Amino acid sequence: MADGFLGRWSQRKQALREGRAVDEPVLPKAPDRPAAVQEVEPRAAAPQATVPAPTLEDVKALNADSSFAPFVSRDVAPEVRNAAMKKLFADPHYNVMDGLDIYIDDYSKADPMPAAMLRQMASAKFLNLFEEDPVTEDAPASAPATPIEHTPHDHTDLRLQPDHAARPEGPERKPE
Repeated sequence: MADGFLGRWSQRKQALREGRAVDEPVLPKAPDRPAAVQEVEPRAAAPQATVPAPTLEDVKALNADSSFAPFVSRDVAPEVRNAAMKKLFADPHYNVMDGLDIYIDDYSKADPMPAAMLRQMASAKFLNLFEEDPVTEDAPASAPATPIEHTPHDHTDLRLQPDHAARPEGPERKPE
């Protein structure tokens, strides 16, 4: 049989399944403590010299090499603590921008789109956001249209198809 914890556990489990009485393990008795270590009533704490809480006058005397630890204890007034922290962080050592300064912009304000770019958008044309530029009288009435805007593409591969989904290769279209 296996020794150790798993062996004992397995034996106890089998004994419980078979309905046999399981011996409870005997816990070792804690060793007695010597009389010198017996619990002693705590003595009254010796009176310590109480240090007065820092004041605003102490804050004025602070410099970069001073210890700011006394100003963050619990018994310091909040005004004094705040004044000490302002004095600490006024030091140029703590006023250095880190690498995350690109995130300080206010991205909730949208940049306005330039009117020239807005005029080129198809949705702006569809919504008639801008009046079409009237044809000037100096230009001839039969001016040729620009090939990009009004002439359809003659090349069949450049035309938009009604169904943009991928189609299986057929005899009319060969892979290149």
